[in-house]
Amino acid sequence: MKGKTRFAPSPTGYLHEGHLLSALYVWAAARKWDLSIHLRIEDHDQERAKPEHIAAIREDLQWLGFAWQSESIQSSHFDRFEKKLKELQEKGLVYPCYCSRKELDAENPKNEYGEVIYQGKCSFETKESSLPHSLRVKILDKVIYWNDLRLGDFEENPKFQCGDFPIRDRIGQWTYQFAVCTDDIEEGITHVIRGEDIRNSTARQIALMELMGRPEPPKYLHHALIVDASGKKLSKREKAHSIRQDREAGVSPQELLGRVLFKAGLQASAAPTDLNTALDLICQHL
Repeated sequence: MKGKTRFAPSPTGYLHEGHLLSALYVWAAARKWDLSIHLRIEDHDQERAKPEHIAAIREDLQWLGFAWQSESIQSSHFDRFEKKLKELQEKGLVYPCYCSRKELDAENPKNEYGEVIYQGKCSFETKESSLPHSLRVKILDKVIYWNDLRLGDFEENPKFQCGDFPIRDRIGQWTYQFAVCTDDIEEGITHVIRGEDIRNSTARQIALMELMGRPEPPKYLHHALIVDASGKKLSKREKAHSIRQDREAGVSPQELLGRVLFKAGLQASAAPTDLNTALDLICQHL
């Protein structure tokens, strides 16, 4: 059966150069390994997702020359998420957590990325309350062995990396970890191509998918990032310059592709480059 990968931006802002680099890796991987491409709009964060950004994602990708074989939007999958949640609850793997952000920061150690390593305080609570709460999944104390197609082998234990993590937050929204795992299972994703900033989520996602009934995880590849002048990764929160701004300024797709390849260290200059040439170039690095 043919494999499938996905490009999964969130519509909380316009696409920027970092998204373009990730798209190039996704489409190059699809070319090299004969994968179909699924466009998934990850709008599980309903507070920040905007309709105009959803439309812009499709428009900007098409302007750049990208094509995909299937498409979905996470907000249409909430019944799917409810079903998976119920399955985990029936296995006794979910519990309410009443800890506030302040309590989480004060009462738990942090990992090297500054994330809380939850020590399971609320897992010992026997009485449920009507107070605001998140839902956490009980993660097994188990080392996850996984291979990155670019970075090599990893051994990580999510129990000590992050502890039991939320799958629904205090205001009732599905978390990234839960939504992406559910969709990767239900949509038959075999290859996950994404930036190195998400690499530390991989072991916990594999662990969660095992609890959900998928013992064989996708193959993973995490590519290097484009950073700004201060060394930070490009992000919507930091108001990174957008592809939409380049389009409005009259920049051509070829000029933009050349600039991104140069910034990523994949070609020696920012000379304009067509999409096919860009994909062939990245295939050489996979």
